[in-house]
Amino acid sequence: MVQLAQGVNVRKRDGRTVPFGRERIEEALAKAFKAEANTPDTTPLDPALAAEISEITDAVIADVQSSAREGEMIEVERIQDKVEIQLMRAEHYSVARRYIVYREGHTRARVLSGREAPPPEAPKLRVLNREGKREPLDPTRIRMEIYSACDGLAEVDASDLLEEVYRTLYDDIKPEDIERAMILAARQRVEREPSYGEVAARLLLNVIDRHALGEKPAQNERGQVVVDRFEDYLEAGVRSKRLDGRLLNYDLDTISAALKPERDFDFGYLGLQTIFDRYLIHISDRRIETPQFFWMRVAMGLALEEDEMENRAIQFYEMLSSFRFVSATPTLFNSGTRHPQLSSCYLSTAQDDLEHIFKVISDNAKLSKWAGGLGNDWTNVRATNAHIAGTNGKSQGVVPFLKVVNDTAVAVNQGGKRKGAVCAYLETWHLDIEDFIELRKNTGDDRRRTHDMNTANWIPDLFM
Repeated sequence: MVQLAQGVNVRKRDGRTVPFGRERIEEALAKAFKAEANTPDTTPLDPALAAEISEITDAVIADVQSSAREGEMIEVERIQDKVEIQLMRAEHYSVARRYIVYREGHTRARVLSGREAPPPEAPKLRVLNREGKREPLDPTRIRMEIYSACDGLAEVDASDLLEEVYRTLYDDIKPEDIERAMILAARQRVEREPSYGEVAARLLLNVIDRHALGEKPAQNERGQVVVDRFEDYLEAGVRSKRLDGRLLNYDLDTISAALKPERDFDFGYLGLQTIFDRYLIHISDRRIETPQFFWMRVAMGLALEEDEMENRAIQFYEMLSSFRFVSATPTLFNSGTRHPQLSSCYLSTAQDDLEHIFKVISDNAKLSKWAGGLGNDWTNVRATNAHIAGTNGKSQGVVPFLKVVNDTAVAVNQGGKRKGAVCAYLETWHLDIEDFIELRKNTGDDRRRTHDMNTANWIPDLFM
């Protein structure tokens, strides 16, 4: 039986200080379990249930023990928050709800007696579920998720965060907007306290789990669920024509056993949000990858041509998932997919020929589609007012073509995940060099400006 350090006291809400007693936790838990089972308070507990309550109480005390020192004062709210979290970890979700109701009932009694200010109250709203039906807002679920995300972070205030979430909700809100409101409330507090970044990351990981796994698993089961669902993920990706069918040729038992689901928690919020927005493969806006699925998909794609595919894939995975090395964006986008274009940059030279000029523009579009960055040399294209033998006319120079290149990069972005990237190069001796240098200006004729394209003047040694 776990006990706190000697001399540890608990501060009650009315300011009184009392010695810590585990029997108060066990009593509250017993009432919650009995309420869930519709058992009268006078009925003795089943021995197995009494033993489980004792184990949960031990876990609560051990959770507090790490920061509790002799003579330290512990707020009663902190202990009760830990009880809720341990109930959820033990998967007694309905009992956790009963315990929350038990707490709220005592809180209302204190408020009515004038001994305490009222706590944050959930608004009486309806939720528009994924089937388009309205149902009452379940504040207990929001509370449980917020408190679970704040677990172990002494610097954050779960109650304050919950109150902020309640303020942002509205009638007929969608479940995904509730998830977004929780993440946003935590993210807004990062400047005030960096630990809120970890809260936001945990909340976002819950969203990813619901997308990729179809549920938010219990914390102690998440690792096994991720491993078990890996093969299902690959089959779904191949079936939807998002993944290369050759990935199914691996020894998937060996590959899935090498997954390290706990590394999902190594991401900070910004990193996790970035891969959620750009890198995780989705089907109809539902992400089918967890972060570790993503790393393993990239590693398996890289190892497809290796002699020992499984060993090499696991080696690549270890490097990627531990952040010791991260490949360039095209590799992360496309490795393991049906179009494994892994290169970052492509260089080309436009010839002084109309057909070739538009071939370069067409190539730019196709390469940008698969996340390639582009560099084009336009020095060979004749300058403004140069003679055109075929039509006996005069050239408009290189600038109008560069405007088309700029607009193509905007129109064909990198797989819809980020803006296209293109840079035009021109040597100093070209007669259009002055107009070229002004392409990025915010003033002048907008038809002769390229606001979305980089420009570079190649300067030879002779000029210097």
